[in-house]
Amino acid sequence: MATEAIDYSAEPSTRRPSAIRIPTLNGSPNGSPNGNATKPEPEAPPPDPDPLSDPQPLGARRASHSTTATARRESHSAPSDFVVLERIPTFLQPSLPWRDRLLHFTFAWYTVTMSTSGVSLVLAIAPKRFPGLSTLGLVIFLLDLLFFLFITAAISLRFMLYKHTLRRAFTRPSEALFVPTLMLSLAAIISNIAEYTRLFLSPRSGGAISRFLEVAFWSYLVVTFLLSILQYHLLFTVKADRRLAISSMTPAWILPIFPVMLAGTIAGGAAKNLPAERAVSVLAAGLAAQGLGFLVSAFFYATYLGRLMAHGLPVQRPGMFIAVGPPSFTCAAFVAIAAEMPRIFAELSAPGEVGKVGGILVSDLTGQGDVATLAAGIRVAAVVSGVFLWGLSFWFFTSAVVAVAAGMPDRKFHLSWWSFVFPNVGFTISSIRIGNAVGSQGVLWTSTVMTAVLFVAWAFILFRCVRAVRKREIVWPGHDEDA
Repeated sequence: MATEAIDYSAEPSTRRPSAIRIPTLNGSPNGSPNGNATKPEPEAPPPDPDPLSDPQPLGARRASHSTTATARRESHSAPSDFVVLERIPTFLQPSLPWRDRLLHFTFAWYTVTMSTSGVSLVLAIAPKRFPGLSTLGLVIFLLDLLFFLFITAAISLRFMLYKHTLRRAFTRPSEALFVPTLMLSLAAIISNIAEYTRLFLSPRSGGAISRFLEVAFWSYLVVTFLLSILQYHLLFTVKADRRLAISSMTPAWILPIFPVMLAGTIAGGAAKNLPAERAVSVLAAGLAAQGLGFLVSAFFYATYLGRLMAHGLPVQRPGMFIAVGPPSFTCAAFVAIAAEMPRIFAELSAPGEVGKVGGILVSDLTGQGDVATLAAGIRVAAVVSGVFLWGLSFWFFTSAVVAVAAGMPDRKFHLSWWSFVFPNVGFTISSIRIGNAVGSQGVLWTSTVMTAVLFVAWAFILFRCVRAVRKREIVWPGHDEDA
């Protein structure tokens, strides 16, 4: 999408004679979708043309410049005053009113809140604790709630001021893929409520909190399931010129199904204090949602790996960490759901209880065996399945680390940098739960180190995010997901 070039000179008399204003292409001030400086073959400048009034199309001008440069190379008679076109850094460009910058405030900003909530959740369940750790996690969680309210208000204001952007946000794939980050943020918030009420509130408040979590779980499951169908339908039927290409495939294509998958993670916390029969309903629905989300993600993995083999690594390397999320959160959900089985079966088999699971007698499930054996078998199967998936997460994590270490073609800050945090939240949580399930101190100490590294990464990216707003690297024309 071509946009108008801006004359950044203060006064006509102070312009550098060798500076040429560059029209923009696809919202990038230098005409390069990767943000790299464009340096065409040197040539003598025309007599101060105005790109805004130049009747020639951009493609025609480029063709003309290329032909002229070729002729000069062949004649070896290039002039001495060559010109190099340089991109003017955004922090040197004239400032824009915040109302204009708000036009570029996209759904991708919810990556901030889902990552911040994720870090606070990891701190809440960290295995090796010290005094004040729970308080630190609670402070980060409260900070996340402020971030969530601010981002929601800013996006709502954007849609009110620029009404046409509401429809575009759901139909333009570059931004539409980040709409699910809103629901991912809500999933992390619900999980934090479950953990921090357990840490800071008295057990007497458990009944009210359990009812709230149960309602939140069912509401979240219904909304995310319907949104996943709607959003993929919109992406399937978008105009041909906006349709996503396999050559540009990244794990971000998984995001519309990601929120449904996290229903399994919420189920483990929501079922803890529920009566047995209601807990079984929550856990069964959460397991079904987890399976749906993971399998759809696994289908995308085939396309993603084929894209890497055929077209190489993506420019935005941090996005590769998104592939770590589905197997990690599925592993964590398996272990959390299975951990509730001994309590549930014990309650159902207690004297005076009907002993049914969804209308099926517990004795029909166990046969001649006892209920404790059945529960123990489920836990073993869950841990084995979790370790199986943890290996896949570790492979995707290591591949992404190697790709980032090999170099990042675009080193400017993008909101995709938050992918360093949130998918690895799932990887850390799954490591903690496996360590607790098998009682391995080595795994627990490793997950403690992962927690510390995750916290440092979150703090650094938060600093870079604030700096990027001040330096006009994001929330700026042509630099966001609406470009």
